[in-house]
Amino acid sequence: MKSQDIVILLKLISLQEQEQEQGPERLRLEAQGDDPYSVRNLEASLGISKSEVNGSIKRSLSSGIASRDRELGRPKPSRRNLFNFIVHGLKFTFPAKPGSMQRGIPTAFAAPMLQGLLMSAGNYIYVWPHASGREMGQSVDPLFKSVPEAVQKDGRLYEYLALCDAIRLGNQREVGLASDRLSTRILGK
Repeated sequence: MKSQDIVILLKLISLQEQEQEQGPERLRLEAQGDDPYSVRNLEASLGISKSEVNGSIKRSLSSGIASRDRELGRPKPSRRNLFNFIVHGLKFTFPAKPGSMQRGIPTAFAAPMLQGLLMSAGNYIYVWPHASGREMGQSVDPLFKSVPEAVQKDGRLYEYLALCDAIRLGNQREVGLASDRLSTRILGK
């Protein structure tokens, strides 16, 4: 498994949720008439090459963290398996180390949709380094280098990846809170 596999699986969940809310036709319009689940569209929305997207989907299918939708044939993440991997394995498989102070896009509990959920004792926030970032904070390498661009196009994906970073960076209390929030969002519990 590679770190971009998590990004792609969370994007697929985001697309599923958008499709449930807006309907498949509206989602197709936003993808400029193309299938939003196609490898080409995933490449455009995530900044991950088609060969990497294709390889990621194959790895996810073979590991059981995703399966093929019987009706449409598209990859469908196993929400329970993905949630369990993020909560119990992400921190060890893809650890995050805070780096130097940089401008970037806020992540973990500094992300806009998560602000106020946890009071921090420190003054520093975590950011994904990015040239157009407006916030100053400790830099954290995202799960994949194109994440800062991808989250600007998809707020739901931004929330999921910020929660993943809270799990990667946090201590027990932060991980527990992020896990609860992720459970509510991904599993509906």
